[in-house]
Amino acid sequence: MDPLLKVQHYSPPSETIAVIVANALPLVGVVALGWNLAALVFLYWFELGVLSFWALVKALFAGRPSEFDSYPLIAGALASKRTAIPIPFTELGIRLSTLPVLAVAVPILALVWFFAGVTTVGVIGSEIPDSDALVMVVLSAFGIFLSEGVSTLVDYFHRQGHLEHSAQTAIQGVFMRGAVIGVGGLLTATFVGLAAGSVSSDDPITAIDPTVVGLPILVGIVLVKFGFDLGSLYRDRLAAFDEASYFELGWAYDPPAHEPIEPVDNVNDRIRPTTQGRLFGGISTSNVRRHPGVLVVSGFILLVSLLFMLGRAWDIVLVLVGASLVVPMGLLTIDHGLRYGGIEYRVSDNAIVAYDRLLRTRVWRIEPWDESSLRVERGRLHGWLDTSTVVIECADRELRLPHLEDPDPILDVFDRRPNGAQQTEGT
Repeated sequence: MDPLLKVQHYSPPSETIAVIVANALPLVGVVALGWNLAALVFLYWFELGVLSFWALVKALFAGRPSEFDSYPLIAGALASKRTAIPIPFTELGIRLSTLPVLAVAVPILALVWFFAGVTTVGVIGSEIPDSDALVMVVLSAFGIFLSEGVSTLVDYFHRQGHLEHSAQTAIQGVFMRGAVIGVGGLLTATFVGLAAGSVSSDDPITAIDPTVVGLPILVGIVLVKFGFDLGSLYRDRLAAFDEASYFELGWAYDPPAHEPIEPVDNVNDRIRPTTQGRLFGGISTSNVRRHPGVLVVSGFILLVSLLFMLGRAWDIVLVLVGASLVVPMGLLTIDHGLRYGGIEYRVSDNAIVAYDRLLRTRVWRIEPWDESSLRVERGRLHGWLDTSTVVIECADRELRLPHLEDPDPILDVFDRRPNGAQQTEGT
């Protein structure tokens, strides 16, 4: 059946009319009623900040795991965990995969909000509203904060909308809105200012006459808000159109949910990486190849040390050179510990389940017919630690069982023997 025909719930005309009136009212007020244009631009900027705050709250308690294109250092280790930090007396929790997303989203949203303010409020800075208008702006912003908070509590938490979102989808809309307003404000101020002859091409953006560019900027902000409001109102139609179209536009994207993992029956062996493997298994050249980001960290520290070398501050140079080695090794060790430190492999005759003893959750399960390739790695570090790493390749992922003292119980589960011991420089 055509996905477009699946959409049963369409927005009634009254809601569409309400959105049109709500977005057209500020323009009518400025043009016909003499409303303070600068105050309205301030208010829209404050509204963007309010939406960003509540978007971060939604992201914090998103019920679905975040997705990463690969499994990056630290973030990938957290994303592999299937557990959430429970909030007492509620059914809410904070997924570990959400934490790296927030670590990036908070500063980025702050920068986007600041950039949007520079290209909108900053352009009309000489037209700052009087004290009475500012009071009304602050009160209106507080009202928007309360209104958005109530909407979040009712729709997102009480009606369990958080179960349909990941941290990334929760902040996606407000990020796009802020970016469009910021870039749109910059382009509007530049082209309108040049067209009106109020500024030359080599003048700063603050030199633009606010009386010339103020109304176009307000119109642009209103159009952006109107577009996002309509998109929210007709979200089902857009999702259906996305499903029917040849290209993926992102409207029909549904964050993945963790499927339950069944335990194994009749556990024959419980295998863990050796103690030395858990402590030192992350420090290897092959692990660096899997996580090349540590080389960027090391290179950045060495680059900073060059600046102090020019000033002949040799003590600081020595400390930074040491840090360029210690910090990457520490990051690799932390990442390895998060991934494998608490993992126990529970082996039965026909399945293996990785169980996180610290978080008390099952991480993955594999059966003999799930794998497409099987190999054993024994490198220099393995020789020092007297361990082996079993690598199981599946259609959609690669599972590593690192630094096992005896890999035979793992290999016996599968119908074929490994492709041979692969000698590597590390791991």
